[in-house]
Amino acid sequence: MKFLFTCGGTAGHINPALGVAQRLKELMPDCEILFVGADGHMETKLVPREGFPIKTVTITNISREKSMEGFKHNAETVKNVVVATGQAKKIIKEFQPDVVIGTGGYVCYPVLKAAHSLHIPTVVHESNAVPGLTTKMLAGSTDRILVGFEESKQYYKHQDRVAVTGTPVRQEFKNADKKAARAKLGLDPDKPLVVSVWGSLGADFMNKTMVGFIQKALGNPFFGLIHSAGQGGYKKMLADMDKAGIKDAKGHDMDVREYIYDMPLVMAAADLVVCRSGASTLSELTVLGRPAILVPSPNVVNNHQEKNARVLEKAGAAVLIPESEITDDKLLGSVSLLLSRPDTLEAMGEQMKRIGEADATEKIADIILDLAVKH
Repeated sequence: MKFLFTCGGTAGHINPALGVAQRLKELMPDCEILFVGADGHMETKLVPREGFPIKTVTITNISREKSMEGFKHNAETVKNVVVATGQAKKIIKEFQPDVVIGTGGYVCYPVLKAAHSLHIPTVVHESNAVPGLTTKMLAGSTDRILVGFEESKQYYKHQDRVAVTGTPVRQEFKNADKKAARAKLGLDPDKPLVVSVWGSLGADFMNKTMVGFIQKALGNPFFGLIHSAGQGGYKKMLADMDKAGIKDAKGHDMDVREYIYDMPLVMAAADLVVCRSGASTLSELTVLGRPAILVPSPNVVNNHQEKNARVLEKAGAAVLIPESEITDDKLLGSVSLLLSRPDTLEAMGEQMKRIGEADATEKIADIILDLAVKH
């Protein structure tokens, strides 16, 4: 059998697809898998690292800016949709997949539309509590709509096509062991570890906050830190740290990276994770059972990150701090308080595991295989 995945833009769209692709390979070692992404985007780096081939199409996003520049950008995007759909049809005809699966990003629209026009079964997965624009546009022309939250079902007209599956994660998250992860990373087993990540592309405001956070934490370094500055913010953050007089942060167990490629290993080693609240990241936290401080991004459609985070906050699995209220002092104080209360962290971790969908990857793989057999 052959399976074609399409996803892109951010790790939050890419990693769920990788998780399902890995599961299909486990179930059917002889199956063929191909990814389709957007020219020059993150998927062209992450997908090959996991051993899967990828082809690209030419597609751009939709601007929400109400200006002449925004109008011109969207006119170009409309043109690119036509181009990308043609490119996708060519790829699909050559590969001849049994099912085409989209897990988010603008690239999903032309690829799934092309597959639907060629009568290939299609699946779209929406991780967030509220559907994004691409999912909404595809809802009427996909065979199955898979959602991460029960609350999400209400947003879809074709209820018979909707299934609540949770959000898939890569197999490495399920096999993670804290003690082994710490040993592999060469960490002090008795020193708490905080992992900080603000999205695969970075977040300028939060990186600036983390510069102050690191500067003050170095005054009393009772915990270690691994921080992902993101591909768009790494160099600027290093420059800001230099201006702040921060020297040899890594030598004091404050490790700033461009991107955490070994995320399952790093998260498994963590005592506390400080992050955004994209659905993919939250799913990884629930599988691992890691407590978190969540700072939802305010720059997302329908404020879906805060809605995601409220689910975990209500369950007692996470602390939510709006970005409008965050400062380096407040963040350091919250981290220090939680690390000083191991019983609280343990209880939060247990709640995190309880609300997760540990078998989301398996559920989605089963749905895909069922469609493939019928096809």
